[in-house]
Amino acid sequence: MVAASIGVSSQAFSSGADVSPPLSWTGVPGGAHSLALTVIDPDGPGKPFVHWVIFNLPPASSDLSEGAAPPGDSVQGRNDFGSNGYRGPCPPPGSRHHYHFHVYALDTMTSLPEGSSNSSFQDAIKGHVLATGEIVGTFKR
Repeated sequence: MVAASIGVSSQAFSSGADVSPPLSWTGVPGGAHSLALTVIDPDGPGKPFVHWVIFNLPPASSDLSEGAAPPGDSVQGRNDFGSNGYRGPCPPPGSRHHYHFHVYALDTMTSLPEGSSNSSFQDAIKGHVLATGEIVGTFKR
């Protein structure tokens, strides 16, 4: 099954405070039971670096404001900094890194607990993705 496409946008990717940027999305399929979001830096040293995993977002939601607290019953996973929630760009000086913001529409709610890893999340959503969308921001120090 080929997943449908979700349009993802942000008014600004800015450096400075370590807060999540504003995001919005459109095109969530009617059969979605939840949404999820990951932020991955594939340019991270040694492996893709996870900056955010959040799941069980309400399917009727269409955005997250800058620095937003997780809405409703949503759950935040563990990032590769070792904490739960969002952590912003922090590449080594001189190299430009790409930050992939993926939005997933799922046909289920996940039963994963807070602090779950991105790999556990990816395993849990196999066969449940109705649509995906992505926006990529870059950052260089």
